[in-house]
Amino acid sequence: MTFVLDPSVTLAWFHKHERTPAIDELLDRAPTSSIWVPSHWPVEVANAFRQGVRRNRITIAHRDAALATLALLPVAVDPETGIHAWSATLGLSTRSTLTVYDATYLELALRRGLPLATLDRELRAAASAAGVPLLCP
Repeated sequence: MTFVLDPSVTLAWFHKHERTPAIDELLDRAPTSSIWVPSHWPVEVANAFRQGVRRNRITIAHRDAALATLALLPVAVDPETGIHAWSATLGLSTRSTLTVYDATYLELALRRGLPLATLDRELRAAASAAGVPLLCP
């Protein structure tokens, strides 16, 4: 399976109270999948884990174990995220309620013709409107 992954699903993989059967299934399939992310995904994920530690939602050991697991997954960082930021991505953001950051996931899914794994309500709505298949309902 090949798909675009956003931080909402990434983080849900490592927070038991946010997991669903669909998220668990995607995590089970992840090691044999091709996962695409925009170039800022590693920074967004690192920041979210940092916030989790600061807010005492997770420990540093949990964060480090999660990052080690993510490092083993077949995640491809899109080299063209920046090229499309001022054109297609900004246009998607302008036509929707998405931030430019969130619009990068939709732009990548559209450009590569891939389904999108997200739990973000606004991103799911924009993806549906654009005809992008969604994972992890």
